[in-house]
Amino acid sequence: MNELAATSGPLFSYGVLAITIIVAFIVWFFVNRASVRASEQIELLNLLLEEQKKQNALLRKLVESQSATQETQQPEEARDFIRLIPER
Repeated sequence: MNELAATSGPLFSYGVLAITIIVAFIVWFFVNRASVRASEQIELLNLLLEEQKKQNALLRKLVESQSATQETQQPEEARDFIRLIPER
């Protein structure tokens, strides 16, 4: 009985090993969780980028269609503006 109490070396090393393993699992958990969140955020940012590209394409089409209608209206507006200025 006295021999077991006197040799606390292996018991101490097992305790340190167990604490080290527990701390390693806790650190792994938080690192893994942060990695998963970062991956989700990257995926959401990629989806947002695709939506913005679609919106930009639609805006370009809208601007092109509006510029085509404005080109046809500009000559009429130019003639109307000249008529507003009184001749001297």
